[in-house]
Amino acid sequence: MASKFLINDGDTNRCWWCGSDQQYVAYHDSEWGYPVKDDNRLFEKICLEGFQAGLSWLTILRKRENFRAAFAGFDINKVAAFGKRDVNRMLKDSGIVRHRGKIESTINNAKRALEAIEEHKSLSQFFWSYEPARKRKFDAKRAFTDESRQLSKDLKKLGWSFVGPTTCYAFMQAMGMVNDHHPKCANFAKAVRLRKKFKP
Repeated sequence: MASKFLINDGDTNRCWWCGSDQQYVAYHDSEWGYPVKDDNRLFEKICLEGFQAGLSWLTILRKRENFRAAFAGFDINKVAAFGKRDVNRMLKDSGIVRHRGKIESTINNAKRALEAIEEHKSLSQFFWSYEPARKRKFDAKRAFTDESRQLSKDLKKLGWSFVGPTTCYAFMQAMGMVNDHHPKCANFAKAVRLRKKFKP
């Protein structure tokens, strides 16, 4: 019996959530669930997950290149140096989500990210220390875990914002800290292989 959490385009099983939108399918096939080490990409991921709050990921994905242009490629050092002029510039940018709180949060979080890098040598080492110790059974309805709640709690203590438990779990899924591809998705095994080779 076919799972309601899978779609099939004729010869390939994929997780149901990417639907038929080609940009979404490409994101699912080439990025989602695969381990990420680069600090700037990790910073981008957690910031964009924060921008997604109240919206769909597809909305953010379609605007991602505009976000990258607005936030200097999510270069942590550059974003940390942004000021009021940059905030005002982005509030006029129709290519991104013009939400003052989320824009200011991204600048604040860049400063907090630099602090984390100074203490832990890299953002990668900091984030990957929250990787779950054990695998969980596939659950399409899971919105957060003990680990994502702990990450959220610790980030907030460190001064980060827009990092609730659900946002943190979406971040953990996207960066490959957990493999939430459906077990019968064509990319499940690839995510497993990449994680075995990966060193944070």
